[in-house]
Order: sequence, then structure tokens, then C-alpha cells
Amino acid sequence: MLGDVSFAGAAIAGLLAFFSPCVLPMVPFYFSYMGGMSVSELRGQGEIAPGAQRRLFISALFFALGVTTIFGLMGLGATAAGQAFREWKSVLTYAAAAVIFVFGLHFLGLVRIPLLMREARMESKSDPKTVLGAYLMGLSFGFGWTACVGPVLASILMIAATKETLLQGTALVLVFGLAMTAPFVVAAAFARPFLLWVSRHRRLMGHVEKVMGAMLLVFAVLIATDSVSLISAWLIERFDWSATLK
Repeated sequence: MLGDVSFAGAAIAGLLAFFSPCVLPMVPFYFSYMGGMSVSELRGQGEIAPGAQRRLFISALFFALGVTTIFGLMGLGATAAGQAFREWKSVLTYAAAAVIFVFGLHFLGLVRIPLLMREARMESKSDPKTVLGAYLMGLSFGFGWTACVGPVLASILMIAATKETLLQGTALVLVFGLAMTAPFVVAAAFARPFLLWVSRHRRLMGHVEKVMGAMLLVFAVLIATDSVSLISAWLIERFDWSATLK
């Protein structure tokens, strides 16, 4: 199952989603909110107090778990829907490819869809500096629909709906969620140098959006031509690591 190229694609999509112009600029504010510090304190000189650094890391970890929980549930629902309409699989596959292709054009700036430029999210009123509060905040963020994460997540969900089993579809979306939130946790562990890196490389975020667009176009073509499984078979044939295990 994990040999399927779509899992690697989901992981790459998750990483790109984190570094997109819609998510990465918000990271300092989330760190400030969860760590109980101002953004200027996070970016200041010297070391962050050990207690504050530990609190920020734990909060980020449970925030990531909350986001991934929502993505996993979405994956389960999308795959279940695909199972229910299995007799329409061919139609759904072409429809998914078409929608993903349009999303790709949107990211490349060739087509702009006003609906995807909006943002809708549920707000959590729990204290994010507590484990429960950080988890609930993650659940709220998981429901968010931003111009960057929304189309990519929708694309992954559409691919999940074409999977043969609930496990495959849910795992695909979980891979996306883990890949998107893992950098957030790592960044929280190295908050100050990470924020310094972001401020120096802010201009690169626009390129990330273009890469995401190109990637979605490729995914759309692979799905429409039923080439994902063929590429997976080719990868396994050419790079069968199990053959090297004794």
C-alpha cells in the first residue's frame, strides 16, 4: 500500500502546504498564541526561557494531532463515500481529475477562483497553552478552508475516494496531514532560528504555490489516464528495496 506513488505525492503536498503563502506567514502568530509570548519576544535576542520553549513544543505537538485527527476523519468519510458509489467509480475518477486540474491552474495563476480566495474556519476559545486547548485549537484549524490548503486537501480527498479500501483512503489523507503538521512541530522546537529563516526567505513562498499547481496538474493527468498504479508498479520493479534485505 505504501508503495503507491500517491502516498509520496500526498507527503510532498503536505510539506508544500505548510510552506505555502497561506500557512507559513501565520506560524509566528500561532507560536505567539500558544507559547504565551509576543512575536517580538520570539524573534528577539538570546534564548527562549526553557519553560516557555517546552510549553510551545508540547502545544504545537497536540495542535498537530488535532489537525491530523480532522484530516483522518475527512479521509475516512471521503473513502466511505467512494465505496458507496463504487459503480460510478469511472465517472468520479474523471470528475476528480478535472477538479484537481482546475485547482492546479488556480495555483499557477492561470485561472482564479474567487471561492478559493476566501477563508473559513472555526475558532476555539480554549486556552492553547494547555494540552487540551492546543488539541481543540488543532481541531478548529483542521476545519479551516484556506486558499492554499483547501484545494490541495480537496484534491487529496478526491484521490482517497478512489481507493479500494477505507484503510488506503484514510491513510492517504493522514500522510498528507502528518507531512503538513510535522514541520510545525519541528519549527516549534527551534522557534527562534526558524522564524529568522522565514524572514530571510519570505520571497520563496510564491514559488511554492507554483510548484503545488504544477504538481496538481500532474496528479490530474495521472488519475485521468489511470497511470498512478502503473507508475507504482514501475517504481517497485526498478527500486525494490525488499530485494536487498536478507
